[in-house]
Amino acid sequence: MSATPMTPVTPLASLGAGFSNEAFGSQAVFREVLQALSHPGRTVAVEHDAQTPAVGHAASAAVLLALLDSDCTLWLSPRLAASDAGAWLRFHTGCTLVTDPTQARFVWVAQGDALPALSSLALGTDIYPDQSATCVVDLSRAEATTADAIDAWELRGPGIQEMTALLVDGLPDDFETQWAANHAAFPRGVDLLLAAADHIVGLPRTTRAARVAPALQEA
Repeated sequence: MSATPMTPVTPLASLGAGFSNEAFGSQAVFREVLQALSHPGRTVAVEHDAQTPAVGHAASAAVLLALLDSDCTLWLSPRLAASDAGAWLRFHTGCTLVTDPTQARFVWVAQGDALPALSSLALGTDIYPDQSATCVVDLSRAEATTADAIDAWELRGPGIQEMTALLVDGLPDDFETQWAANHAAFPRGVDLLLAAADHIVGLPRTTRAARVAPALQEA
């Protein structure tokens, strides 16, 4: 496994602070992540006081600050890898940065960077499905909406009463196909946290997601 540093050398004194109270801050954000994954499609605000890096959504940085520790491997997309985001997370969490996304337990993709193929990431095994990747994806929009909204996604599955709808901008054109394959691999598969600047939306592998056909939206 490659663990070559992916970020430029950054003076520690220039890095922003983490949570003012590490234990309480991490616990609060961890509860918000659990809420998002337990209720797929729900918009969950990420409240924190960390001085997050300039590149990458603040909500994503706070989530990873709460989830990562010294046993975790993290892959950063190119825009994040070229910033101080990796140094900030390494300093505050002790995580290991890897250059190969297939070797990462956590993946952070900046808005505008390409999302690695979900099938190429760590999917876990039938015996150890928890050894899969969690992917945090920065988007220009990720929010709950109504089923009749243009370009909405319909979400169904555990944690959802009948159906919920989601608006997202920035996912790959073939995401619906990729996600169907990821869902079909259950109990294996990756879990996604879709992030806007100050909130997240959970998309666990147990959730079925399909884009609403335009004809149905206009009916």
